Amino acid sequence: MMGPGGMMGPGRTGDQGAPMGMIGMMRILINPATVPPGQVSFRVTNAGALNHELVVLPLAKGQYPGQRAIGPDGKVDEAGSLGEASRSCGADKGDDNATNTGIASGASGWTTVNLTPGRYELICNITGHYWTGMYAELDVSPIA
Repeated sequence: MMGPGGMMGPGRTGDQGAPMGMIGMMRILINPATVPPGQVSFRVTNAGALNHELVVLPLAKGQYPGQRAIGPDGKVDEAGSLGEASRSCGADKGDDNATNTGIASGASGWTTVNLTPGRYELICNITGHYWTGMYAELDVSPIA
């Protein structure tokens, strides 16, 4: 992911590389955009003013980022989610109450998932955020 000052850190760490970067006000930027299959850790920094989260969802053949149906609650269905970074300064899912949901402004969170080759959509599923464009595509394929 890229921020206003450029890439945040080396971009790859760990066994299979770790996509890292920033969640801005209403966008998700990832770097690198392609990773090899296997265990992948997502380190997420919230560069926006609002709380955000990162949910990892597989994309079906013919499906593109931004095409998920948005429910009356302003969220998309997370069925099939492989992981979620939604806790400030911590791993995986955050608290489910409305006052402590998501990664706070200026804070970081992370999650580690096992990804097979394919395409994935990384989204913020806090009410209304997906609709405003908070999604990005991650490709998982062997890197030569």
